[in-house]
Amino acid sequence: MARTLSRRRFGQLSTAGGLGYLFTGPASSISKVYGANEKLRVAGIGIGGKGSSDIDQASKLMEVVALCDIDDNAVAAKKKIWADAKTFSDYRKMYDDAELMRTIDAVTVSTADHHHALAAAFAIRNKKHVYCQKPLTHSVFEAHLLKKLAKEHGVCTQMGNQGTALPGLRRAVELVQSGILGTVKECHVWTDRPREYWKQSPVLTKRPEGTFPVPKNIHWDTFLGPAPERPYAPGYTPSVWRGWWDFGTGAIGDMACHTANMAFMALKLGSPNHVKAESGEVNPETAPAWAHVMLDFPARGELAPVTLHWYEGKNGEKKMLPPEELLAKAVPKGMKLVGSGSILVGDKAILYSPSDYGGSCIITPKPDEANLTKPEKLAAYDGNNDQNQKNEWVAAIKAGKPQIALSNFDYSAMLAAAFLLGNVAIRTGKPFDFDGEKLTASIPEAAQYIKREYRKGWDMLEKM
Repeated sequence: MARTLSRRRFGQLSTAGGLGYLFTGPASSISKVYGANEKLRVAGIGIGGKGSSDIDQASKLMEVVALCDIDDNAVAAKKKIWADAKTFSDYRKMYDDAELMRTIDAVTVSTADHHHALAAAFAIRNKKHVYCQKPLTHSVFEAHLLKKLAKEHGVCTQMGNQGTALPGLRRAVELVQSGILGTVKECHVWTDRPREYWKQSPVLTKRPEGTFPVPKNIHWDTFLGPAPERPYAPGYTPSVWRGWWDFGTGAIGDMACHTANMAFMALKLGSPNHVKAESGEVNPETAPAWAHVMLDFPARGELAPVTLHWYEGKNGEKKMLPPEELLAKAVPKGMKLVGSGSILVGDKAILYSPSDYGGSCIITPKPDEANLTKPEKLAAYDGNNDQNQKNEWVAAIKAGKPQIALSNFDYSAMLAAAFLLGNVAIRTGKPFDFDGEKLTASIPEAAQYIKREYRKGWDMLEKM
């Protein structure tokens, strides 16, 4: 059976090696060559919420042959569109369907964060191309592992941080890498999440009390998946799971892969070598009310070391933001500060991106360079950037060139892992040095958060 073979191969896994940088993707591809007009076949894992638009967009380029979700209502809604697609509530059973697996070319993964790594790893081990939503994984170890697997098996991958396809982000990357800011040693990124999107500390700090019936449409044990056992309660699903440590990764997991993406790509960042954080009160169940995370990155070739500051939430009524004196220099007079954005500080100029996705930039002092919006070397797209990310992924598949998809796992795994280390610093409450080759921290408390334990029956990421 397909999954049994995958489990056997999982026993061969080890942690990932060197860093991956922009423009360097896996060198090989799977052996099948697709014709330019050949219709690919795709399975969707997690097809409600963001997963709904992901599979809809994939369907414009591929034939949908399988649907999987823990919510029967989500499956029923999509079954009305793709009547011939096989349906599942548990992706393990989908991967066990050997006949189906022979027909699938690619998989979209848009589940809660704690399922990402396992669902994607099964696909990669079965030689399927993968589009996986941000933050790619739930833990640092998982991110490095998916990077290693994707390169090892030569599949084409893409993480769902759709701002990567914006022409403005790509132009900002080109400008920074051209040296327009001079030497950059400091970067600041902030978000307005969680806002009304989900609850966490200080509003929510413990599990709901009482006994609640599981809705008939929800497969609760399957939703738990690799997470520890707990009884069902309203407020975990759908989509409000983000603030719970067992299922989500808080504001930094949700938004850093968007808002810090341009800076991370432009500065060719990889693994930080030192991480520290200050935050609101930490509890074992939910992410804190606010946090300021500092990631120190070493020199990269001729590029200087960089400290990246991440800000989230509110400390009382005070929103966590970069220093006021920096904002005064970076934000033009009369312009309102955006809720989520980023600032890169160079010794020649400062770049301010007033965008969740890094899709536009303002440089101070204003350069003679007139083109701040259209990329000159990277591919430029018009229209919906979310759809364009799928288009680029499929183009990579058909060309057999994983690097065409700019947010492929060789890049995006490092982006996700770096900020997930911020959560490690938040939860331990201690600064630490980090070894990106060995995936080890200088404090023993960090190990449990860098690599998590998996519930029995879902503990096959590394073994049979």
